[in-house]
Amino acid sequence: VCCSGAGSVVFKSRAGVLVVRDGGIWMGGELVDWREAKVHVLSHALHYASSVFEGERAYNGKIFKSREHNERLFKSAEALDMPMPISLEELEAAKQETLKKSGLEDAYVRVVVWRGSGEDMGVASAANPVRVAIAIWPWGAYYGDAKMQGAKLDIAEWKRPSPETIPVHAKAAGLYMICTISKHKAEAKGCSDALFMDYRGYVAEATGANIFFVKDGEVHTPTPDCFLNGITRQTVIGMLKDKGINVNERHIMPEELESFQQSWLTGPAAELTPVGQIGDYHLQVRALTRRIAHDYEQLVRVISFRNIRDAPAPAELKHRPPPSCHHPLPQGRAGPRAGAAPH
Repeated sequence: VCCSGAGSVVFKSRAGVLVVRDGGIWMGGELVDWREAKVHVLSHALHYASSVFEGERAYNGKIFKSREHNERLFKSAEALDMPMPISLEELEAAKQETLKKSGLEDAYVRVVVWRGSGEDMGVASAANPVRVAIAIWPWGAYYGDAKMQGAKLDIAEWKRPSPETIPVHAKAAGLYMICTISKHKAEAKGCSDALFMDYRGYVAEATGANIFFVKDGEVHTPTPDCFLNGITRQTVIGMLKDKGINVNERHIMPEELESFQQSWLTGPAAELTPVGQIGDYHLQVRALTRRIAHDYEQLVRVISFRNIRDAPAPAELKHRPPPSCHHPLPQGRAGPRAGAAPH
């Protein structure tokens, strides 16, 4: 990100595309210029990861599931022992104000809460103030053209941790450390993202999205008992059930990946993105995936559902990734206490 001109910001993607926009960031009750949205270098969050956040999308000028995101943010802050300095209603009003002032109809909304600088600079920080900021910017398809072709997933070396290790159901910044490492490695191999196993060896999620699988007309998705039960995930499960499609929320072994026919990722950034490959396994972007992706798009834009006539399944994707986009799948399941990461 680099600044250019009064009040404008230039976002540069990995592909080199530039987007210039005007607007401000909401901080502590007021909108400030992007260049003036600063925090102190001794902010507790910068040193000890005392931060939680939400990622949301606005469509046609309306933030999708805004209330649910607010409620989860408050629960995350409570899990990290951070008293929120504003109410749910005040947060909602601030989000709406920031979106309106941005001039954007379709946008990404990031709300972040963190421990600021203050009397404490050790691990304990009860005396330090809790801060809130809201930033809004245009963000297209998170995985680029994977929305059409299907994302390629590497297998992460790290594991999703045990609930006895960290507050796994909080959307906390510290939980994303292994996500950043794993996504960097995946992208270096020509992949879109990485798929985590959990501390027991079960299939878990991608670095910033939940995952679904299809086999013989039924949908399977990992039980979110050590990672976020995503709001988009819950929305899609409700859509599937409304259509009479059986959804199996269960523990999934990595060796089952070979048997699945379709897959997709869900999340506010990812929205609903098909998966074309996981490790060495190829999947197809078929009718059910296309249908749910279409209906999700209609839902978030507050347009009535309409069914899409099932079309014949396309031939399996013929393209293959670079040879380096590979990581061997873990073999079998470790014991229920096998929580140590491989590094």
